[in-house]
Amino acid sequence: MHCGMCLPTCPTYVETKMERNSPRGRISLMRAVADGELEVTKALSDEMYYCLGCLACQTACPAGVNYAELFETARAEVEQAGVARAPQRDFWRWLTLNTIFMRPWLLRLIGRVLRLYQATGLDALMRKVKFFGLMPRSLAALEPQTPRMAARFSDEVISPVECPEGGRKHRVGMLTGCVQDLAFSDVNRDTVDVLLANGCEVVTPRAQSCCGSLHAHNGELELARELARRQIDAFDLDSLDAIITNAGGCGSHLKTYGHLLHDDPFYAGKAAQWDRKVKDIHEWLAHIGIRRPLAGAGVTEVTYHESCHLCHGQKIVSQPRAVLQSIPGLVLKELPESNWCCGSAGIYNITQPEQSRKLLERKVACITATQAPVVATSNPGCHLQIANGLRASGQSVTQPVTLLARAYRNEVR
Repeated sequence: MHCGMCLPTCPTYVETKMERNSPRGRISLMRAVADGELEVTKALSDEMYYCLGCLACQTACPAGVNYAELFETARAEVEQAGVARAPQRDFWRWLTLNTIFMRPWLLRLIGRVLRLYQATGLDALMRKVKFFGLMPRSLAALEPQTPRMAARFSDEVISPVECPEGGRKHRVGMLTGCVQDLAFSDVNRDTVDVLLANGCEVVTPRAQSCCGSLHAHNGELELARELARRQIDAFDLDSLDAIITNAGGCGSHLKTYGHLLHDDPFYAGKAAQWDRKVKDIHEWLAHIGIRRPLAGAGVTEVTYHESCHLCHGQKIVSQPRAVLQSIPGLVLKELPESNWCCGSAGIYNITQPEQSRKLLERKVACITATQAPVVATSNPGCHLQIANGLRASGQSVTQPVTLLARAYRNEVR
């Protein structure tokens, strides 16, 4: 396809107006490599990693080109060729992708240490004495973006099996995630409460692994396959009506296990079954028919930012709005450019801080224009990014499922 309808939807092309920074330009580069006309080079690597992977181009494409698969394959080619290798980059990739996010116990241990560091006020003291000024500028800039760890992680606030009071209509599995587990276990608890209020028995396996989206998006497809197998093994698929995810970015990847494991003789069938059963929480509520709460959520006005991988990757657009609109007394104010990327994009705000900052400033300007005191979104990365951008404004960030859970709880007060 060469029509260019993707161009005005691509944040990097809109920023630079350069063809190579567009989906069409990147696909041309990929095609040239596939045809043997172009070598995999450092320049190609830089271009593939300049892409946000927001998938807005997929929504715009009239031919339905699956840019997500092309994009992940291209990054995998870059990593296999080794053209981007450098000592510092190799170390951080080994530490995060190969070590921390492959070991759930280690990730949670780091989360507990970080929680202690924050709870004791040591982080504030380090800022006061300007300790981070001694660090390299690139690392010091990341410190303000460090998410606050939850007081208790998901396994501490959610039981292995929870049953609804009014009788079971459905039986579902609950995915707790990794960053979602450490920083937003309260959102996981809210999700379970919403499922219970809608007649679902909820099964939550202990010590779940990362879903592998971070690995797949960064060219480590074999590690992504290993994590996919772990996730599938953690759930009894035959006994569940659905497997629930509440993180837009994770959910988009979780629904591609069938493709990821299509040539695995043992897991291919299971992965296809997995794909059929994975549902975003808003998607599932729309499917079973959401029970409208009888009370409000204590909020009168809210605007909604769409996670890129929820709206462009999973094509879930109306369902989160329906959740918000089901809450009595809540007015939803539409956000201009609601599906324009906020600049989080996985770890894009770490690897491409300048472009990420520009996108965040654009998003904050749109949010400010709504004058809504609360912003709802459905992805931990978006939540953290927007909260950082709104830190001085007085506006708060929450998630649709949290507001719905609050409304259900207010029914019994």
